[in-house]
Amino acid sequence: MEEQIAALAAELASLKEATAGLNRTTAETFYFLTIPLMVLIHAGFLSYEMGASRAKNALASGIKNILAFAFIIPTFYYAGWFIYWAFPTGFSMSAGPAGISGYDYAVGAANPAGSVMGPSVADSATGVFFGAFAMFAATTASIMSGSLIERIKIVGFTILAIVLGSFVWILGAAWGWHADGWLVTSLGYHDFGASGVVHAIAGFFTLGVLINLGARIGKFNPDGSANAIPGHSMPATLVGLMLIIAGFWGFLMACVIFPGEAWSWSSGIFATIYGTPVTLSAMTFNILMGFAGGAISSWVMTRDPFWMMSGALGGIISVAAGLDLYWPPMAFVIAMIGGVIMPIVARFVERLRIDDAVGAVALHGVVGVWGVVAVGIFASGYPALTTEGAPQITLYGQVVGALVMAALGFIPGYGVSLLLKVMGLLRAPREAEIMGLDKAKVPAVAYPELLGDARVPTSPAE
Repeated sequence: MEEQIAALAAELASLKEATAGLNRTTAETFYFLTIPLMVLIHAGFLSYEMGASRAKNALASGIKNILAFAFIIPTFYYAGWFIYWAFPTGFSMSAGPAGISGYDYAVGAANPAGSVMGPSVADSATGVFFGAFAMFAATTASIMSGSLIERIKIVGFTILAIVLGSFVWILGAAWGWHADGWLVTSLGYHDFGASGVVHAIAGFFTLGVLINLGARIGKFNPDGSANAIPGHSMPATLVGLMLIIAGFWGFLMACVIFPGEAWSWSSGIFATIYGTPVTLSAMTFNILMGFAGGAISSWVMTRDPFWMMSGALGGIISVAAGLDLYWPPMAFVIAMIGGVIMPIVARFVERLRIDDAVGAVALHGVVGVWGVVAVGIFASGYPALTTEGAPQITLYGQVVGALVMAALGFIPGYGVSLLLKVMGLLRAPREAEIMGLDKAKVPAVAYPELLGDARVPTSPAE
């Protein structure tokens, strides 16, 4: 009998070890797959932005998008990941109530000079978590990128992208997208799908830059009226927007915490970054309803294919903050409101003589704020955390959080771009803008047959 018990115990231990290994591998694979899905967002922004540019600027627009992506990876490795773990409680870098923040914790979890930020068969989580967050960081820069097309210097844009992607937004994430974040623990701030910590911050950072950058030549008349400057390929823009939406499934998938691991909130169900329960099933209902609501209302408002597809994205952004809480018909209505807000705000921004080429201030900035505030209107009373005595979600907390995100984006966006303007690193020369940034800066031709460019191609593929 003792031998049988020992054999059963050994078999049970082996089974538990195998199950734990399978769960660990599944969790690692889950986050690994979110990364190429989020790369689709950047393929989408690339197509979207190049299509929205005139043919003479198409390659320059694409190059700065790719450079932003490339530069954010190493800068986020050396700075951004550490900021997320060090600053949730504020600038003191003290530990928060959950004990997963502060300087000492950040040194252990995100020291770029330490062994944790490198390959280890004992660690199947850090690399994929870092990768997913780096994609969030790159998304903020891509949000900004389209608004600035056809007149910004590549070096100035790259500096702005690094500041936004590797320093600014991640500070907002530490405050409002972390279980120890002071907005969460003090005000019950809830922003599951990053309507505020990604979209609002990036949108208002962009607004600050646009004020200093100025409008494209020919955009505004002396009387203040605006001229349309259509891009060279609406089909490329629409395909790009659809790719962004496809990539958003990976973005939102990466917002959940996988169950059953030492770092998990739960042993049996997905959780939000705050530890509250969520399911992929619930997310699916609301993502689709958000897409539909935003597309329909924007189409009804404008009858414009660009705004229709932007509205679909805006609908998802509208419901992202409360994606884990809404009943699907409620998500549909919230998305429809976002789809109505967006073109109205875009026209208002244009009346201020601000040239936002793709409407990012409206689509990401203001609609991101709406997404955060909507949680306070429609989901007040839910616990913000799973801990005992945790604050509840309130309209007050959501409004304050939204204002913090807007200010956190706008102030550094305005300040850094003003400094670059003073240094002569922000705006391309007038002659280059008139000629086209491709001819001024890019040793290749986007459409040689159509543009009749006689330059000798320098690309090895040609």
